[in-house]
Amino acid sequence: MMTLKLYYHPLSSFCHKVLVALYENATPFEPVMVDFFNEESAAQFKALWPIGKIPVLRDEKRDRTVPETSIIIEYLAQHYPGRVNLVSSDADMARQIRLRDRFYDLYVNVPMQKVVTDRLRPEGKSDSFGVEEAKNVLRTAYDMIDKDMADREWAMGKDFTMADCAATGSLFYANSQVPFRDTHKHVASYLDRLLARPSYARVMKEAEPYFHMVPK
Repeated sequence: MMTLKLYYHPLSSFCHKVLVALYENATPFEPVMVDFFNEESAAQFKALWPIGKIPVLRDEKRDRTVPETSIIIEYLAQHYPGRVNLVSSDADMARQIRLRDRFYDLYVNVPMQKVVTDRLRPEGKSDSFGVEEAKNVLRTAYDMIDKDMADREWAMGKDFTMADCAATGSLFYANSQVPFRDTHKHVASYLDRLLARPSYARVMKEAEPYFHMVPK
């Protein structure tokens, strides 16, 4: 039996973040796709994690259920370390990594999802004000990232870290909702490097058959 199971969906930007971390270190795991449109699949997952948010890591060997992307990556770094140290052992550097990680989660991923999920609301229930607020947060985040990435290869400089894992799906989907290629060249170049990274290229290849399900 595989020790680690990842409950996920290949389209989820937050799942992309954890998948990249797993692939960076070739960590063996069993993928368990959650289909929230299937009552049985959704019920089985919510029995494990009643909050119902993916991804969730299940470690059968240690009898641990680990939710939340950053916590999952730190758990893997502690108990299943690999050749790529995604969270620095230096306390000050680790704090900076966590800051950038949270930045991409809260100020790119979350507002991006607001824009996307608003399209799934019933007719007459859309939140145009909230969507415009989310787009403004994204534009502000783009300005900050563009300045930050002007002289960097990765979020923390030369080393690929948890912050870059967080940037993958969030920037990819954000660009499809509030495009930045013509306005923020450093953000665009950074996204291109992420897409070319073998770990994320693998994630994207696995997600490709499902892209038709993304709301336009």
